[in-house]
Amino acid sequence: MIEPLYWSKAKKYLCKKDKRLSKIISSHDGHLSTKKDPFYSLCKSIVGQQISVQSADSVWRKLVKRCSRISPRNINKLGKQDLLDCGLSRQKSEYIKLLSLNFMNKNFKTSKLKNLDDDQAIAYLCINKGIGKWTAEMFLIFNQNRQNIFPIQDIGLLKAISKNYKTLYPPSETELEKFKKRWSPYCSVATWYMWRSIDPLPVEY
Repeated sequence: MIEPLYWSKAKKYLCKKDKRLSKIISSHDGHLSTKKDPFYSLCKSIVGQQISVQSADSVWRKLVKRCSRISPRNINKLGKQDLLDCGLSRQKSEYIKLLSLNFMNKNFKTSKLKNLDDDQAIAYLCINKGIGKWTAEMFLIFNQNRQNIFPIQDIGLLKAISKNYKTLYPPSETELEKFKKRWSPYCSVATWYMWRSIDPLPVEY
């Protein structure tokens, strides 16, 4: 996987700004990576909503096995029971079916995102039923490789901040704002290393 263009610069910047984060960065190899497939990334983000990484991985493996390849057409061919049998809730089953139709009917085009700032891009993504702010942020980090996304609804990020900086869980809004200011304009990179600090396997969407 190709390293994002800003990655090396971001690491140097963050190491200067944050001694604790500097130690974490020096302890972990690798970088943000993704499959450059918008539908795949959005589907995987929806599957991962509000469940553990382990549970999400289990459901995802079953879904991939059921349809061979994750694509709008293949997802659309699956019946409701097929999706339920993979471990998806009724709600998530509905969401990814609607997403597949939006992609097939070209009601939604991720190419439009390049002309939108982060907040506008999140709003555009959330037009799709089942895509909320967290899912949109995961997409912008992993698929679009945006450099300054700070997903404060993400449980893994909140746990990592609490663990590494000895804050209460969850950290207060004031604490989170301090981290956002300290890590900008590379919050996505800092978030990736926070995840790595509590999970040996890099997250991918």
